[in-house]
Amino acid sequence: MTCRVPWARYTHKKPPVKWQIRVPSRKLRQCLRAWSIGYFRSNGHSIACAGAKRENTAAGREKYYMNLAEALPRGFEVHGYRIERTLGGGGFSIVYLATQIDTGNQVAIKEYLPTNQAKRLEDASVESISGESSNTFRKGIKRFFDEAAALAKVKHPNIVHVTDFFRANNTVYLVMDYERGKDLRVYIKRHSGKLSEKFIRRVFPQLLLGLWELHKNDLLHLDIKPANIYLRPGGRPLLLDFGAARMAMAGVRPTGPHTLTLGFAPLEQHRHGDVGPWTDLYALGASMWACMSGRAPPPSTERVLDDTLKPAVRTFGRRYSKALLQAVDWCLKMDPTQRPQTVHELLDFLNQSWIADLEQQRGGYLERLRTILPWVR
Repeated sequence: MTCRVPWARYTHKKPPVKWQIRVPSRKLRQCLRAWSIGYFRSNGHSIACAGAKRENTAAGREKYYMNLAEALPRGFEVHGYRIERTLGGGGFSIVYLATQIDTGNQVAIKEYLPTNQAKRLEDASVESISGESSNTFRKGIKRFFDEAAALAKVKHPNIVHVTDFFRANNTVYLVMDYERGKDLRVYIKRHSGKLSEKFIRRVFPQLLLGLWELHKNDLLHLDIKPANIYLRPGGRPLLLDFGAARMAMAGVRPTGPHTLTLGFAPLEQHRHGDVGPWTDLYALGASMWACMSGRAPPPSTERVLDDTLKPAVRTFGRRYSKALLQAVDWCLKMDPTQRPQTVHELLDFLNQSWIADLEQQRGGYLERLRTILPWVR
């Protein structure tokens, strides 16, 4: 079946249903591609646009969501909670929306289930996939449980609150408050970066205060990125996903499997070097850089070979204050000893520099007034 319209021709082929769209205009083809790929794929169709490379998005998603097939079913009850639906998952865990049966409150539950070490059985319990992975899986369970206990002691409005943790189904679970909002990636994508300085100053100092509280309890996040920065109604930030968190003091070398994100993880994480507060501050600086540029900085493994990252002071000098850009550049230093060593050190720099900027702006305003109104003193 062929349908002719002034600018396109649709060809309907044999099942499974597949539509081929041929558009003679290159500009129109680009516009059509922008909306049609997402629409058709979200409705179970495949689409091939003339002049476009075929995207194999299923393969890309499979790696990230491969353990969602192991998720607990809706209605499953565990330790006084009823699973409502799956919120997401990664290589080490699955996150569910659940209801506390006694109170009816909604919570988020994270289940420890590393896909390369364990699998789900028919009775919902979890077991290691081989004898070789059994020891690693057991150590991971103990570390997850110990760190959940430490995280439960951290109470701060900008750190997700852990309300419960328990063992069940031969693994461990972490229960957190369920918050409504959107992660920072949504805002970055919507504005193609270029988020205002007012926005950055409102969000990141609050995150720094939460991170300070975390570090005071000898915990490191080790996976700060826009996807783990959650903005609730009113713009109140919340630091999420402590799947990579470690109980660590300055200079400790992490052991065992760990999570990191290219562009946001400094070199010491890639090389199992000494991690500390400066490690989290690199990721925080990279997140601020993403707010300005719309993308992650180059991976630290590439920067160590050929550092193509230009200083933020030079790249974004027309849109942001010098003080803010200096803070970003300071956090993104490759040498850990050249970064701020504590959250307090970075907060002091930001506070002093921002006050100086305000005074400079105020002084400039008064000078302009004096030239216009000589009686102004």
